[in-house]
Amino acid sequence: MPFRIFCRVLGLVLCSTALIVYFASHSIGTVVITTLTCSLLLQLAYFASVLFLIWQSGWVSRAGQRPEHFDSCKEVESEPPDHDEVTNESADLLQRDQMLAISLLLP
Repeated sequence: MPFRIFCRVLGLVLCSTALIVYFASHSIGTVVITTLTCSLLLQLAYFASVLFLIWQSGWVSRAGQRPEHFDSCKEVESEPPDHDEVTNESADLLQRDQMLAISLLLP
């Protein structure tokens, strides 16, 4: 999701929350407190989702990729892969994690 769209959606959510609270309570103080609370909750949810993605990527790499890599080196008794192979694998993992993060942000 592009940053501009993210900012528009965030602004739309906060403005709609402020309008709904104002029409329900007719109090500017309540609107300010509720909007700030909503903003804080959105930030906490975003932070928690990033931590979840980091935890999940670490869990996936521990569960699946490392044992296969070490087993194949022991069986073949070859040297570790060269720097280009490791860099390509890291780039593939980074791209996969970014796509997962984007898919979690989309409704």
